[in-house]
Amino acid sequence: MLERLSIVIPAGLGDTAWRGLLPQLEPVSIREIVLVRTELDDVLTASLPFNVREVRSEAGRARQLNAGATSSTGDWLWFLHADSRLTPKALSSLNRFVAQDSNSIGYFDLRFLGDGPALTAINTFGTWWRTRLFGLPFGDQGFVMPRRVFAMLGGFDESLPSAEDHAIVWTARRAGVQVQPVGAFIHTSARKYAQRGWWKTTRQHLMLTWK
Repeated sequence: MLERLSIVIPAGLGDTAWRGLLPQLEPVSIREIVLVRTELDDVLTASLPFNVREVRSEAGRARQLNAGATSSTGDWLWFLHADSRLTPKALSSLNRFVAQDSNSIGYFDLRFLGDGPALTAINTFGTWWRTRLFGLPFGDQGFVMPRRVFAMLGGFDESLPSAEDHAIVWTARRAGVQVQPVGAFIHTSARKYAQRGWWKTTRQHLMLTWK
């Protein structure tokens, strides 16, 4: 069923984290991978695998996500952050989710890589409860949805400077679209907690969830 899937990976200006993600996707029979880089990014792209296509767009995660979705051809869309890393179970669980062909948005549970403070273990626990109790996954949890659902929701809101992931989840909930776990973990980088400080970053996420 993954042959129906297009993966969209936005990369910020100068971001090369995607170079660690693409090799994890090479052995999988996915329809295509769309790497969306900013128009101003002058970092040279090394030779890409045959099923990876580079697209350029204006900077901004919402714009880049929408540009990747627009240029893709699959009838399912999987939005992955460039610093996401997959677990062995992730792709098999994703395959089962796509096979259900439901009008819902799927997300993965989240664990953090070891590139940040040890306190991110608390965030792993908090993320699980936030998604299960409140149904509010974040974009780094790898949203996957049918193209028809993405189109119905109008894509990601490009007028927002951030929190486009929150916005599309709330739009989905208002439209009666279910948001449900895929049933596997993916990993994400904890570098922002190291760079910005654990408490400052955690507090920002708590405030966004509250809003």
